[in-house]
Amino acid sequence: MDPRAIIDDALEVTVVASFTNVGLRVRRRIFAWQPIPDGSLRHRTALVTGPTSGLGRAAADALAGLGARVILAGRSADRLGRVRDELVGQHGEDRFPLVVVDTGSLASVRAAAADIRSAEPRLDVVVDNAGAIFPTRTLGVDGIEATFATLVVGPFALVTELLPLLRATPAAQVIAVTSGGMYTQALPLDDLGFSRGAYEGARAYARAKRAQTALIREWARREAANGVRFNAMHPGWADTPGLAESLPGFHAAMRRWLRTPAEGVDTIAWLAADAEARRWTGRLFLDRRPRPFDRIPGTRLSAADRRRLWDIVGEMAGATPA
Repeated sequence: MDPRAIIDDALEVTVVASFTNVGLRVRRRIFAWQPIPDGSLRHRTALVTGPTSGLGRAAADALAGLGARVILAGRSADRLGRVRDELVGQHGEDRFPLVVVDTGSLASVRAAAADIRSAEPRLDVVVDNAGAIFPTRTLGVDGIEATFATLVVGPFALVTELLPLLRATPAAQVIAVTSGGMYTQALPLDDLGFSRGAYEGARAYARAKRAQTALIREWARREAANGVRFNAMHPGWADTPGLAESLPGFHAAMRRWLRTPAEGVDTIAWLAADAEARRWTGRLFLDRRPRPFDRIPGTRLSAADRRRLWDIVGEMAGATPA
């Protein structure tokens, strides 16, 4: 067995070392990561949801730095405008169109997708990053629990609406940004909206991420014949405003070991731009290597469960892909 893989597997078992900056730096060295060449995404278009802070902002930076036209999609026009101005200043050209969208609202998602379809001749990469943690159980505008609406139903509807553009673009792909918390959560398919039992924001977020990654596998299976690839990536534990706000104790204790947002999104850039990465679909990645979708047997979703989840979410979204 490759000794590098043995070291990598040993890091995975520890979890803490794997998800912190220790794991990334060890893997970068032992696998001799090569820098992604400048201009690798020139003449390609990427869409990043939630690009105004944290991992989304870092992803927009990384893709823009590789030459991509980056569509910035988020809820606040003012914040999106500030990010665009910063990117234009850094790169000397305006290739950063803005799309105001709230992924927690199906009407907003459909309007945004229509704008993108009418404005863009191609769409090479979608980075599904937008997210939120709600401290109390809240129903969104469509009557769906807000966490599940924002992280699962809205992105499902967005990708469905953008499929014609993705299918028409050679080697297009969707990259979902997940969270390590999803490993700890089972997904009760009869209560996706926390209508029963005690609600907890962090658990609702982790469950939604579990659903997101399960749907990535189903998307990949269904879209293989159309040439659109779907993968999930786990950024490890990154020092972001969202982590500091949602888990302040953990953030304070682990701060020196947290990855920078730029380190957290390295695998996004690699999946988007590296020729070797283009052979993968339907996988979950951490630090440029495929990882298991499940760590605890009781959280595993069967193929039948994933198909059922697809049907439920499609019904919530009011549309399923043709």
